[in-house]
Amino acid sequence: MGDPPLMPRTPAEDRTHWERTADRMLLAVRPYATDGHGLIHLPGTPSHNGPRGDGLEGFARTFLLAAFRLAGAAGADPHDLAGWYAAGLAAGTCPKNPERWPTFAECGQAKVEAASVALALHETRPWIWDRLDPKVQRRVLDWLAPMVGDQMPGNNWIWFQAVTEAFARTAGGQWRQQDLDRTIALTDGWYAGEGWYSDGLTGAGHRNFDHYNGWAMHLYPLWFCRVLGDAAPTGLLDRYRQRLRRFLLDQRLLVGGNGSPLIQGRSLTYRHAALASVWTGALFDTTPLAPGETRALATRMLDHFTDHGAVAADGLLTLGWHRPFRGVLQSYSGPASPYWASKGFIGLALPPDHPVWTEEPTPLAVEQGDFERALAAPGWLVSGTAADGVVRVVNHGGDHADPARPHADDPGYARFAYSTHTAPETPGDPTVPGGSADADPLDNAVVLLDAAGRASHRRPTTRISISGATAVSRSRAHWPGDATWDVFGGPDTDYVLGPWITVGSALRGPVEVRAVRVDGEPGRGHVLRVGGWALAVDGTPEDTGAAARVDGADGLVSLVTGVRGLPNASVVTRTDSNALGAASATPVVATEGPVAHGTLHTALIHLGAAPPSTWPSVTTRAEGTTLLADVTWQDGTVDTIRLPAPDPAAPDPWKDPHRA
Repeated sequence: MGDPPLMPRTPAEDRTHWERTADRMLLAVRPYATDGHGLIHLPGTPSHNGPRGDGLEGFARTFLLAAFRLAGAAGADPHDLAGWYAAGLAAGTCPKNPERWPTFAECGQAKVEAASVALALHETRPWIWDRLDPKVQRRVLDWLAPMVGDQMPGNNWIWFQAVTEAFARTAGGQWRQQDLDRTIALTDGWYAGEGWYSDGLTGAGHRNFDHYNGWAMHLYPLWFCRVLGDAAPTGLLDRYRQRLRRFLLDQRLLVGGNGSPLIQGRSLTYRHAALASVWTGALFDTTPLAPGETRALATRMLDHFTDHGAVAADGLLTLGWHRPFRGVLQSYSGPASPYWASKGFIGLALPPDHPVWTEEPTPLAVEQGDFERALAAPGWLVSGTAADGVVRVVNHGGDHADPARPHADDPGYARFAYSTHTAPETPGDPTVPGGSADADPLDNAVVLLDAAGRASHRRPTTRISISGATAVSRSRAHWPGDATWDVFGGPDTDYVLGPWITVGSALRGPVEVRAVRVDGEPGRGHVLRVGGWALAVDGTPEDTGAAARVDGADGLVSLVTGVRGLPNASVVTRTDSNALGAASATPVVATEGPVAHGTLHTALIHLGAAPPSTWPSVTTRAEGTTLLADVTWQDGTVDTIRLPAPDPAAPDPWKDPHRA
């Protein structure tokens, strides 16, 4: 549920709170800097980029925070941020200095960090760039120059090239119009509508929806225009402003009453970087949020993380979500990676007399009343409930997977549901070989269990429909073999194919009705299992007969009950597999024996402060080969979930070395 309310701060105290938090973060990293400040080697397990790449990351990401701090204070600098980072620029760009930064050829991650350096230099131009020795300025531009003409990956990385070249263009460095044109054109192709970008195209489709939509795909295009100023292409700034305004109408719904953003996707250790688009909307005067809502949302999120262990006793951001937890990391996650959270401090670049810092805070969207929405672009159903502050998303859209081949499930993308108050079960360590493979999809998963009890995987998934309070998708059950997994869970492995699984959802309030049909070759003996929400727990939950219930450590209740064809209820417990607690539990329901093909199985799935007093009623029927579940809610509203049969004549794009 929502966190205990804090003593309210005045608007002036709120600004001071943000400034002091930024200062503590910046001062905490200084003991880990090299003598010339060119690299910041924070303690912890190195990423695959190596110590020098991680050291650059420590410099660049904290420099971005320092830049926002300086810009909003109009250069007032009691901690000599400008001098400290100017020294680091001189050391890092000197080829003969032992603190030198890696080149782009030596470390691809340096391209990411170059964008932070460029943005920070732009925002602090009067206090840092303009005062640098001309020789250092030239070395900075020479370090950035190899970005020109680089064929960047087809995702948010193209913007690292665009913003660095934009800065170089304004500072007398190298740039190429073709690079800028390519970035603009690709980004337009990735726009999925209604304010949402897919972070690149997978299998030529819009399938990559996560926090990168806000902290990369909206942030960098607008800053690109800010850096170029009058040299930006005509109309481009307005195009990006309109898209961000539309996105913020949805994003304001995706923050819980506890201040948490949605726990979904990758790079979750960036935490309050999720505020980047919220603050950018205010900075570019393109937000539908009232100033008081912008600051309330931002401060609530900042406090959520600082109050839940995101900052260690030594003042450093940890690798995890709340507590240190490697299960939400990627192979590129190093000790300084969490400092992309610097983007969550963009608001400090606004002057103290801006309305976001002077107007009284207002309640968050989920505190203003219950809501349900269908977000067509990402394929999400959204429900927020004011009583407990929980925002839930049911996912029948993006999966970050190539539809031409099977993948192991990535817990950040393949679950049927995510929320602001629960984390998906992530038992592996994605930073080690094999660690990102989801060995046993459990929570909010619909799986078939093979003879050995192994759960099938979902990705890739095909969206069938989304309308009103209902959505439907389909996937081919498959069981991956042993493999080394890349950062996005892509396998180089054999696999075993199983039946098709079609799943439909109706979502209202704290309850989802989940309907399932299985189609394929019958007689294989698979058991169908449907998982509910995983909760961090104290102690060991007990099974409760026909329904499986988990009472979470935070007072929430996760409950699953089978309505049709799913009589076996149980609770699965795990340790050290959940970002929100050392112990976790997931309620599940399953078939008594082998699943019947071509028939409907339904479950009621609840997440909220207390079990519902009245469940919706569900009746089933058929229209030809389509199976329907009619859901009647307590207020008399009726939703119909339609599950069509797979087309037996449709070509199968996958090779079939094995079948199960």
